[in-house]
Amino acid sequence: MAARFRPDPTFYPSPTMAMQAPPEQLAYVALLDPTGAKRPDAMAVVDVDPASKSFAQVVGQVDMPNIGDELHHFGWNACSACLCPYAPHPHVERRYLVVPGINSSRIYILDTQPDPKRPHIVRTIEPDEVFRKTGYASPHTTHCGPEGIYVSALGSPDGGGPGGIFMLDHESFDIRGRWEIDRGPQVLHYDFWWHLGHDTLISSEWGTPSMVRNGLDAEALLAGRYGHALHVWDLRRRKHVERLELGAEQQMVLELRPAHNPTRPWGFVGVVVSLKDLSASVWLWFLEGGKWQIKKVIEIPAEPADPAVLPPLLKGFGAVPPLVTDINLSLDDKTLYVSCWGTGEFLQYDVSDPHNPKKTGSVHLGGIVRQAAHPSRPDLKLGGGPQMVEISRDGRRVYFTNSLYAPWDEQFYPGGFDGWMVKLDVPADGKGMALDPKFFLQFEPGLRGHQVRLQGGDASSDSYCYP
Repeated sequence: MAARFRPDPTFYPSPTMAMQAPPEQLAYVALLDPTGAKRPDAMAVVDVDPASKSFAQVVGQVDMPNIGDELHHFGWNACSACLCPYAPHPHVERRYLVVPGINSSRIYILDTQPDPKRPHIVRTIEPDEVFRKTGYASPHTTHCGPEGIYVSALGSPDGGGPGGIFMLDHESFDIRGRWEIDRGPQVLHYDFWWHLGHDTLISSEWGTPSMVRNGLDAEALLAGRYGHALHVWDLRRRKHVERLELGAEQQMVLELRPAHNPTRPWGFVGVVVSLKDLSASVWLWFLEGGKWQIKKVIEIPAEPADPAVLPPLLKGFGAVPPLVTDINLSLDDKTLYVSCWGTGEFLQYDVSDPHNPKKTGSVHLGGIVRQAAHPSRPDLKLGGGPQMVEISRDGRRVYFTNSLYAPWDEQFYPGGFDGWMVKLDVPADGKGMALDPKFFLQFEPGLRGHQVRLQGGDASSDSYCYP
């Protein structure tokens, strides 16, 4: 009998079916050298199987061949989007990790087979090739789409704008080129994602490479020059449709988390800081009456603090800003998690009604002032705070790490900090959460964790064409 192509068993037509997937056993975590000069960044493999003797330990690691990459938001080469009816690629495997370096503009392709605990580099796309074929620099976020791999970039090789998206083939990893045909007024760029059921792509704004690579530019911040808008695009025609303005006081509009159900045209985006009062916020974009709209649905105030214990950047304010630097949405679209990297608070909201989120849980770890300890090490003051967050497909486990971006780490935590990763357990109804006392992973000294990806997929790795 002739062999038949079968879809990768980790691909699911709908988020509802993906929630029934087997629990993850491994997590892949990007590790960076915060000095950018002492040693290469690395990809760690972490055992997340509670039945394993090596639970909550690094069981594999591959060091990159270069120094100074600053590995950032990596992703899979292929995912459940390959089952979409208009661009089916069921023969593609979720096998390779596409790993960009935000500082070097280099992209590594890591093969996780034949041993998922021993990923290895099979291709390196050098910066010159990225510059030549796309005109972009500082690749930041990767998403596997129905027809290929989308990669966002913060700007151009000269450090300015515009930023945007370019495409990789998800089998050969050859660069296809820029994605945009008509970018309209869009200049700043950060994250992007889509509503496959509505042929719409949404993008957000941070800053150009020259505005971020040396840390937060206080002058640019106070002048409102960081991103403060979303952009709506025609996904098929690759054209800008409209800009959704949040207001210039809302600075750094970062992580996008659209509803996973493709019939739901809404999503959440986090805003790092308000110039008015140092608060952070979460906004809802939504389609209503044929018109895209946006409104603030969560506001998190700054916390008063003694200037003596604040970093130089904040002494004049006498307060700790929450600094919402990541958010994530469970696959059933009912639970939103919010990382407050400045105060060290990690928040959970019931968003069954996305227009009216209800707070259902909170834990503290780290924080600029609080330095809250983990239950397993009450004696250890922690630096950094909740940052990159990832959720298991069934919504029962949440993981996060504590590093944002090396030059920004230095500004807000000038005393330095060690890299760590934790896990939280969530009950079946999705309300409430508790730190797992057996899962407090401290990475190799001199390395800090950033993006987390779960074996087989997670809440921010896949998109779906069926509800």
